[in-house]
Amino acid sequence: MKVTQRIDRDRPVFSAEFFPPKDDVGEAELWRAIRRLEPLDPAFVSVTYGAGGSNRDRTIRTTARIATDTTLVPMAHLTAVSHSRAELRQVVGEYAAAGIPNVLAVRGDPPGGPLGEWTAHPDGLTYADELVSLVRELGDFCVGVAAFPYGHPQSPDETADLDRLLVKIRAGADFAITQLFLEPDGFLRLRDRLAAAGCDVPLLPGIMPLTTMRTLRRGPELSGAAVPPALVERMERYAEDPAGFRTAGMDVTTELCARLLEEGVQGLHFYTLNRSTATAELVSRLGLGARRPVGAVSGPAG
Repeated sequence: MKVTQRIDRDRPVFSAEFFPPKDDVGEAELWRAIRRLEPLDPAFVSVTYGAGGSNRDRTIRTTARIATDTTLVPMAHLTAVSHSRAELRQVVGEYAAAGIPNVLAVRGDPPGGPLGEWTAHPDGLTYADELVSLVRELGDFCVGVAAFPYGHPQSPDETADLDRLLVKIRAGADFAITQLFLEPDGFLRLRDRLAAAGCDVPLLPGIMPLTTMRTLRRGPELSGAAVPPALVERMERYAEDPAGFRTAGMDVTTELCARLLEEGVQGLHFYTLNRSTATAELVSRLGLGARRPVGAVSGPAG
């Protein structure tokens, strides 16, 4: 089943993202998380690709196992970093052979990270829209792309960033998932600007449960936006209290998700870090998934 078939325009859904495990211990941990989330009926689950395609084989193997051994709808990531066109075609062919119809096509970060200098493979691709087109040429895939509520770190401004997103969508992308963020306004502005441009593909907000101080500190690094001062003040009091930080952080995340649902988002995409507890708790709080009917949000604990 394709991701777009699982995004219900009348009922909000959730999805979850995992990364391929590095060893047997990590694989056992990943599958515990997958099995715990499976009964909650996520719309789909995705598996990341790894910097420079470093985890390509594990990504293919993990995603294929999800397709064959679970009831979940899988989506595999694909990046253009360090890959020739021939290698990219091979990977897409392996996805097709494994029965994986959904691909998230992202250019990927250069080896130095988001701000590193991009150097394309001599026989590779430079932009994500080229990758979208390549996947489209190779089969009947449902293709997603990345979006940035505050603009990609290398974009000169929000207008240029929106233009790049529109190019990816016009190349054939069916939906977009955003980088994580900790306050809703940037996402909502991006959604409204897409709508004003005549684009109605689903835009899913990327949410990382705020459970540790490290998550809070990584927000600006990954989202390109400073953490709101009020949020910093609210959370810094728990800097030396991990349990207290998690409790308060889950309240913050619930409030963020509730606001997005109130604004009519079609789904929430959770970055799980291969854990399931926080995601399952948020799904329960928000009345998503299979175990609880959709209804009023159970207000954040105070």
